[in-house]
Amino acid sequence: MAAARAGARVQFVGAVGDDAAAGQLRAHLQANGVGLDGAVEIPGPSGTAIVVVDANAENTIVVAPGANGRFTLNDERARAVLAGCDVMLTQLEIPVATAVAAARHARSGGAVVVVNASPAGRDPDSLSELAAAADVVITNEEEASEWPWRPRHLVVTLGSHGARYVGADGEYSVPSPDVDAVDTTGAGDVFAGVLAANWPLEPGSPDQRRLALRRACAAGALATLVPGAGDCAPRAEEIERALRGKS
Repeated sequence: MAAARAGARVQFVGAVGDDAAAGQLRAHLQANGVGLDGAVEIPGPSGTAIVVVDANAENTIVVAPGANGRFTLNDERARAVLAGCDVMLTQLEIPVATAVAAARHARSGGAVVVVNASPAGRDPDSLSELAAAADVVITNEEEASEWPWRPRHLVVTLGSHGARYVGADGEYSVPSPDVDAVDTTGAGDVFAGVLAANWPLEPGSPDQRRLALRRACAAGALATLVPGAGDCAPRAEEIERALRGKS
């Protein structure tokens, strides 16, 4: 949803259950410009997250993966979406084997593969396969220790301090706008979505990639101003205003 609000044409590839929550999830995604051509229904509950936010706006999240935890690439529609995409963003809240298969499928069609390496704690052998298929890897400081492999572009998020880039363009940091955070839930996901929406197709240029990082940092900061994760992603015009230093 963050990528769609940032101006990208987006298709969701994943699974929902056959419960009431599935209809709500579908409606919310569609209302925010996300296509559902790659959405698969699996009998049982949809994935659920319970979030607790402390007085410092930091969060603790407990996830019940539900249908998404059983998602595979057996569905022809999901494979077709991946084969036709320009940029694919995946993360580790689906089975890593599925993320690897999706990354390989998208890359075979010429897509740029972006991996948001969250949450931490996955099997190193399976992560090495995902690393081999990734063009861009996003980690936080904790997750970075699990990635001894170095993709062409590594982005380490630093919370309110922005992000650090290490890769083909050298090494540099991008600051985040100063904000009075209310809730950090979803900020990392917003960062990843906006980065994917703005990441240039290969070969791209260092300036284009740096601008993508600046927009992602701005979007992640803006996301902390809204309670909850469901509606915290800013729109493209809000991101541009933040980059210009305007509220």
